[in-house]
Amino acid sequence: MLKSLSITNYALIDKVEVSFDSGLTVITGETGAGKSVLLGALSLILGQRSDVNALLNKEHKCIVEGEFFIGNYGLVGFFEENDVDYEEVTIIRRELLPSGKSRAFVNDTPVNLGFLKSISAQLIDVHSQHQNLLLDDSGFHMMVIDTLADNKALIADYGKQFKAYKSLQKEIELMIADNDKQKSDLDYMQFQFEQLDKANLVASEQGELEQTLEQLSHAEEIKGNLVEVVNHLSQEPSPVIDALADSVNKLEKISGFLPDGDELTQRLESARIDLKDLADDLESRSEDLDYNPDTIRQVQERLDLIYDLQQKHRVKSIGELIELKNELQQQIDKVNFFDDDLKAKQNELEKMVGELEKACKSITKSRKGVFSLVKSSIEKQLQMLGIPHANFVIEHTHTDDFNMSGKDDIEFLFAGNKGGTPAPINKVASGGEISRVMLSIKSLLSSSKGLPTIIFDEIDTGVSGEVADQMGSIMAEMGSSMQVISITHLPQITVKGDHHFKVFKTDEADKTISNIRKLNHEDRVVEVAKMLSGSTLSNAALENARALLNN
Repeated sequence: MLKSLSITNYALIDKVEVSFDSGLTVITGETGAGKSVLLGALSLILGQRSDVNALLNKEHKCIVEGEFFIGNYGLVGFFEENDVDYEEVTIIRRELLPSGKSRAFVNDTPVNLGFLKSISAQLIDVHSQHQNLLLDDSGFHMMVIDTLADNKALIADYGKQFKAYKSLQKEIELMIADNDKQKSDLDYMQFQFEQLDKANLVASEQGELEQTLEQLSHAEEIKGNLVEVVNHLSQEPSPVIDALADSVNKLEKISGFLPDGDELTQRLESARIDLKDLADDLESRSEDLDYNPDTIRQVQERLDLIYDLQQKHRVKSIGELIELKNELQQQIDKVNFFDDDLKAKQNELEKMVGELEKACKSITKSRKGVFSLVKSSIEKQLQMLGIPHANFVIEHTHTDDFNMSGKDDIEFLFAGNKGGTPAPINKVASGGEISRVMLSIKSLLSSSKGLPTIIFDEIDTGVSGEVADQMGSIMAEMGSSMQVISITHLPQITVKGDHHFKVFKTDEADKTISNIRKLNHEDRVVEVAKMLSGSTLSNAALENARALLNN
């Protein structure tokens, strides 16, 4: 429920604060007084586009703030999903800056216009003349039936199935297209795979081969230096190892005279043993190392093969070549086993079709279940609203293919005259009849949809007398279960309001501004009398107004 609305620096409004209550609230005022300005400001917090030209003072920002009680509308999860703080009394604020930029906040959390539209759609339904265009929209017709049939859960479950069905359909289409392309490339992929498979690549071999080639290419130089080192250590007339052995013997002879003689002897002996092991290892390596052109050629050929494959496939390692080989194998298998894979997916799709058909039948049955109620309820209200021979028809057909709402097409048809042939409403109904049809639909929806607030923006255009009175009664009845706000110029509707606001203009030194105030009972008598007789009040008009209000 809309508890209050605050508007600053918007169009003709300098600053306005209005508090609203439950029931039916009527807003009246002369043409041009600013009733539409109120709705324009409200539209900002409903997520509509902003216009910097709407600023009254171009040097200051415009602020529109609405306070809503939302404790009974089950919106906690919606707020949590969007990471916005939930409050039972929620404040929505929109700021329009002189630069043209705008900002939006919900409970002081910055939000985008998408969230603003989503939340406001669950709080307020603004019904204006242009909304009558919805009667041309088959989606609106479907929404009306689904709302009255309470199909929300059925549609949600079906929607998930339909989404999965469309996704699988797309997957099969891509599978077929991909297979057609890969079939044409199969011979080339097979050739590439066999070339890589024949190479018997090992991930670590490239580094080892490159190191081996480097060693073999310098075999003579390496061997010559190794031999010299071994000679220095153990082969020359005064080898280092023999000198160390002699040194060990000498230390042993004097170790008893030194405090750490044994330790020094052991350290020297350990060095001699390590050096002896090193000399033996170097000698063994020098003996194993020979310049072998055949081995060099074999290693070089293997490396050339690896380099060629890497260059051909534009990779830098054997690991990438092996990965490519595995991918080629998968692609080849995919083509070879495509028929089996396709059959499995098609079987899965057929199963989905069966489930969707089942869901669609349930939805269709639920929809048909309210057709007679919708027809009789709307025709009854239209008769009350001065169309005694109203014929409201719900035309239902089945579609061949699934769509987001099932396999139904629903269109509302209307005939306003006795014996008339029902046809699309906007083609056969007058403006006044269209307004009455929409009011009847909204009245029917109000009991099922549970909208917190509905705003009627001069939908009474083109009606008067008894029809206007009945229109007011319908709004008042709606107001018993929800908050209804009606912007009206008809006294018959005005007197049905539980609360009455008047919009008016005042002239200041340099500008004209709009304002709004709540009327007490006597103020209402005067306002209704003016609506009945014009600006010149007569006692008869005042008495008539008082009688209407008392009734």
